[in-house]
Amino acid sequence: MSPQYLVIGNLTREFLLPASGSPRLDAPGGSLLYAGAGARVWAGESDIGLVGRVGDDYPRAWLNDVRGRGFDIKGVKILPQNLDVREFLSYSESFEPNPANPVTQFARRELTIPKALFGYQPPEERARLETSRLVVTDIPEEYLSARAALICPMDLSTQNQLMAGLKRGDTHTILLAPSSVDMNPRAKRTLPVFLSGVTALLLSQEELRNLFWGETHDLWEMAEAVSMYGCEYVVVKCGAQGQLLYAAGTKKKYEIPAYPARIADLTGVGFAFDGGFLAGYCKNYDPLEGVFYGNVSASLKLEGSGAFYPLEVLPGLAEARLNVVRGLAREV
Repeated sequence: MSPQYLVIGNLTREFLLPASGSPRLDAPGGSLLYAGAGARVWAGESDIGLVGRVGDDYPRAWLNDVRGRGFDIKGVKILPQNLDVREFLSYSESFEPNPANPVTQFARRELTIPKALFGYQPPEERARLETSRLVVTDIPEEYLSARAALICPMDLSTQNQLMAGLKRGDTHTILLAPSSVDMNPRAKRTLPVFLSGVTALLLSQEELRNLFWGETHDLWEMAEAVSMYGCEYVVVKCGAQGQLLYAAGTKKKYEIPAYPARIADLTGVGFAFDGGFLAGYCKNYDPLEGVFYGNVSASLKLEGSGAFYPLEVLPGLAEARLNVVRGLAREV
């Protein structure tokens, strides 16, 4: 059977220096896995198809593990060449992101930098390489019958091409998480065309503020302005404060506090939310339910390291948290 939901994003080899505890060196990561796991919390076996790119140097055991966790990975293209997909992340003791300079961060902790990080370049610098960019033909034909798709952060032109490709099929629900790099005042010239036909825009409050830099400080005003570009819903991720939801059709506004989870690792929390929103929204096409599900997926990821941590928690925990979060939302 073809997957019901698609997650389109990047796969990385993750090198993580957490706020506390042991380093996590050369492990599977990337928006594709974090968002996929956030959706898989709520979705059944083979319901989620993953679309991404890796080189032939990417560990096959990792891909086999992804498949073994119930994902359809026919959309993961293995290029016949090496592809640098390293990602270095480091956090301070107060959970603030450190500069992505492995040499400095390993030295600060009096650790030896692994040879695998020699010559490291941040992903945003490598994004300009054509080999790392997804194209429409990376989406298997059978995936075009999926009910919904989440496109994780990547450059706007790539996202635009992928959306056009999805619209050739039966995928009518498209959720978009923009790249932070593209969220600046200049982007407002292209967004009206870009967001036409997008079901929901999922972005952080920092990204939204950057988009309207110097114009207003009111997040609701910004969300309404973005919705006028053509998307039905705008979801603003506000970190520890939770989420805001703006519905363009009814002009309704909701505040949803974050589930009070224990903080262990911030890596991929926003992506886990996006995946949870995908699965929750598609239950009955209710954006508020989407936020509830995403909220819980994010809370599960927050409490442990690794993309698949949300899938390894106690059975029934996600549903219990969902019942709590539903009671926290308020219309404003």
